[in-house]
Amino acid sequence: QVQLVESGGGLVQAGGSLRLSCAASGSIFSINAGGWYRQAPGNQRELVAAFTSGGRTNSADSVKGRFTISRDNAKKMVYLQMNSLKPEDTAVYYCNVYLDHHNYWGQGTQVTGSS
Repeated sequence: QVQLVESGGGLVQAGGSLRLSCAASGSIFSINAGGWYRQAPGNQRELVAAFTSGGRTNSADSVKGRFTISRDNAKKMVYLQMNSLKPEDTAVYYCNVYLDHHNYWGQGTQVTGSS
């Protein structure tokens, strides 16, 4: 089993920045594939940014140039640096790790961008 705990969410004014962190623990040696997703009220969960086992990253068009995903395998951490936040970025953000054909999810952290 793998446990994921997100932190770093909060309320931020438009144009501000936040960094989300995701700590992995349990039966995991390294984080090879995973990402960040978000879900706004009334919407489906959507991909924000992700990385693959080959080291490639991709992100949603809506966050390109503003959000950056990174990981630190030594610390078993995944990060999402969010800059130039907009009110439409408001959502619950979830950390995801894909390991041994299983998707693991954190409990989510609320990000609210105020206008």
